[in-house]
Amino acid sequence: MEKIIIAIGGGEIKNKTTLEIDKYVAEKAKIHAKDKRANALFIGTASHDSMPYFNSFRKTYTSVFDIKAEVALIVYGEMNIEKIAGKIDMADCIYIGGGDTVYMLEKWREVGLDKLIIDAYNKGKIICGLSAGAICWFNDMYTDYEIMRGQSADYVMKKGLGVLDGTMCPHFNEREEDFTKAFIKKGIKSAYCVENDCALEFINGKLTKSISAGGKAYLMTNENGKIVKSEI
Repeated sequence: MEKIIIAIGGGEIKNKTTLEIDKYVAEKAKIHAKDKRANALFIGTASHDSMPYFNSFRKTYTSVFDIKAEVALIVYGEMNIEKIAGKIDMADCIYIGGGDTVYMLEKWREVGLDKLIIDAYNKGKIICGLSAGAICWFNDMYTDYEIMRGQSADYVMKKGLGVLDGTMCPHFNEREEDFTKAFIKKGIKSAYCVENDCALEFINGKLTKSISAGGKAYLMTNENGKIVKSEI
């Protein structure tokens, strides 16, 4: 059984800038669904369960790819964890939207959603995430947590779920300069750097390919003090 994570660096599903990546995810979901209609569950905790965000997701996954779109809501107490567990059980694909990564993980842990999602991953359901929904899977996350709270003007490193080894910088086309400084300052050995409209696919914890809708992805390494950026 393959365990799949597709980590998208950024982009606007509303404007369909990630459409080629979404097509790839939809194809994977349909394979998982076999002879039934594929079902995709959108989790927008990082955007405080933004319904316009979910509607944009549905307009792509249902209107374009004919995949049934469901949503899990935990921020304002609309759904209990048992109902969400049922939605996860029915899903072929779980799509985790962007926003505030640290807030998202705090809410997940508060209700136990993190364990349900990791369990779904281990059972072979397709996991896809954009920005916050991508970096959360790694040991370490490069996030704007303190900027969003007015605590600092700098991006910071925070601990992720640790399902995937290493760290990932999303929106790399916007954050390359700052991330490179943090990479050197914190003594990071290697990192995945993913631009908007680009994704990395990991199968059973190993990087298999990049998927582009216009963006690029790189592996940044520190080789005896020399920073090397290799396109994936």
